[in-house]
Amino acid sequence: MKSGSSYQHSHLKRVLFDETCIRERVAEMGTKITDEYRGDSLTIIAVMQGSAVFMADLIREIQLPLQLESISVASYHGGTSSSGTVTFHQSRMPEVEGRDVMILDDILDSGRTMSAVKQKLAQECAPRSVKTAVLLSKEIERTVDVEADYVGFNVGDEFVVGYGLDYRGLYRNLPVIGVLKEEYI
Repeated sequence: MKSGSSYQHSHLKRVLFDETCIRERVAEMGTKITDEYRGDSLTIIAVMQGSAVFMADLIREIQLPLQLESISVASYHGGTSSSGTVTFHQSRMPEVEGRDVMILDDILDSGRTMSAVKQKLAQECAPRSVKTAVLLSKEIERTVDVEADYVGFNVGDEFVVGYGLDYRGLYRNLPVIGVLKEEYI
């Protein structure tokens, strides 16, 4: 019987980034963030659930006093593209008044989710500063004008899974990032 990871790996058309490549890039991002915020503390707000794996690895690479918060936001609602509606699954945002904040997400595509989170933070939470970090940034025209301050990798307009990214809740546990075969969508 195949393990869940190898079984799911067979659902990939191709692997874009393997474990070593991901680990090295996340370490580089952690070093860059550490250097930029040296002498300060930082509050990470992870957009769950997609950023969970990325967040766990990245925060271990950031050598700063660090607080961790999370929010649950959805815009895909089970499909392969943003629905156009961003839904916040909690009644209030984390208390980050006067803090340097970094919003952490798995992928930046349409820009709707990142823009909505930044807007809600600015309106309700009064952080000192807000920056953004994403594991992946799709090289597409965004619906909303927003770019990430830190980007792990740029990818084309393909449906990717693995390393926290999912399709209908599956494939998050793949240790690689790959393009899902059409027959599994």
